[in-house]
Amino acid sequence: MIEQWIVLGAAMLATGCVAGVMAGLFGIGGGIVIVPVLELVLGFLGVDPAIRMHVAVATSLATIIPTSLSSARAHHLQNAVDMDIVWRWAPFVLLGSLTGAWIAAQVHSRVLALVFATLALLIAIKMTFLPESRNLTEDVPRGPLAAIVPAAIGCTSSMMGIGGGTFSVMTLTLFNHPIHRAVGTAALLGLVISLPGTVGFIVAGLNDARVPPGSLGYVNMIGFALIAPSTVLCAPLGARIAHWASPRILSISFGIFLMLASARLFYGSLMT
Repeated sequence: MIEQWIVLGAAMLATGCVAGVMAGLFGIGGGIVIVPVLELVLGFLGVDPAIRMHVAVATSLATIIPTSLSSARAHHLQNAVDMDIVWRWAPFVLLGSLTGAWIAAQVHSRVLALVFATLALLIAIKMTFLPESRNLTEDVPRGPLAAIVPAAIGCTSSMMGIGGGTFSVMTLTLFNHPIHRAVGTAALLGLVISLPGTVGFIVAGLNDARVPPGSLGYVNMIGFALIAPSTVLCAPLGARIAHWASPRILSISFGIFLMLASARLFYGSLMT
């Protein structure tokens, strides 16, 4: 039993280190890096395939909570958080996040893997082949889109185990929002996604005996305790490496990483 805890802890620490380096290298952190790495690690540890993605997604969401708090605070001090958008979008993001966590808890891990793989592949294609995009509108829309767009961001992000930064920043910039304000606003919206999503996964997995040791529901607390700090500590290494390459090369490299991660998840889901 002790050996199992040691192996699990070492695996979670390694996951955080890899995710941190890649986050610093490519400028995109959170679950989009953690989930595929953690899912691979849980597979090596023999976690039941039926809940492997549940644990990876839930643990990733939990690690995003302190990151979002810290990031949102830093951006707020720089006046880079658009509180008007946060107040308008937050209720729908919250509803979408809870809905995503509920849907994820009802389906097989294979379905979550396919959702992650599909959306990650679309992001990879965007970053690799369409680095520049034209604005869709002159301002963040109101009316029906003001509910549909943030709800969709919350739902898909919760199901993928990410803080929504990738979708939120991309969406806000398409709505002609300044990139720095988009990043700061997305950081605070990440908390609205990760906190209820984490609670939802905890509740959904409380009676599941298949979870790995040290888990609260589907959230592995060992992973929560080790991944977040190791990610923060290792991110500067990735950032230093990133200075050696051009933004275009980094964008293509991250796109390739996501394509490979998507391909592995597609293969594992469709061939098992």
